[in-house]
Order: sequence, then structure tokens, then C-alpha cells
Amino acid sequence: MPTTDPAEGFSGLKEWSEPLIFDRLFFAYNEFVSEALARSLTRLHARVWRALIAGDMPSFESLRETLVATLKLCNLTLDHLAEVDGEIMDELLDVVISRYNRSHRTARAYHLALIELAGRLGPARLAA
Repeated sequence: MPTTDPAEGFSGLKEWSEPLIFDRLFFAYNEFVSEALARSLTRLHARVWRALIAGDMPSFESLRETLVATLKLCNLTLDHLAEVDGEIMDELLDVVISRYNRSHRTARAYHLALIELAGRLGPARLAA
């Protein structure tokens, strides 16, 4: 069986995932804090995800630390962060499953990219 490169999946995620991530973040944060604060947290957290998907781990780590500190100021915990990140992963997987179900190779590339993203998030959760 030919191998599939997750870089293809990351390339696609860079193209279409940002609006989806932003919407999911705003929806989640709007349940916890005021709308104005939710927008601010959403922008910061979206930058974290942008760095994560781009594989820019130094920026990801720095932005993630800033996000964690900001969440503490808003009386939100690491559990909130994990919940929101989990919702984003679920949403991305749902889109991949529904949109790319007819192209096995493309779906595989996205799945591999999502697995890699989950692995990158794992150490960040432990560090936080």
C-alpha cells in the first residue's frame, strides 16, 4: 500500500480550517465569558491553532503560554482549554469524514495530519 504524506493534509487544513476553528472557538468562549472577551480569546486561541497547523512549534508554545495565562485571568481553567481544543479536533475530523469520504488518499492525508496535531497538543496539555 502506498504511503500518504500528512503534509498534504496540513496544506489543506491551512487552506480551509481557519474560519471553522474561529467559529468553534467563538461559540465555545461565548458560553463562558462576555461577547467582547470571547472575541479577544478567540483571536488569541485561533493564532495558537494557526501556529500548530503550520508546525511552528516555537510560536505555538509561546502563544499557548500567553493563552493559558489569559484564561487564568478570565477564571477559565485548563479543563476549559482542553474542552475547546477537543471540540475543534472533533469538528475538523467531522469535516474530513464528510467532505473527503470519496477520496481515500486525501482522507488518509488529513487523518494523518489530525493524528499529528493531536500528538502536538498532547505535550502542550502536559506542560500546561
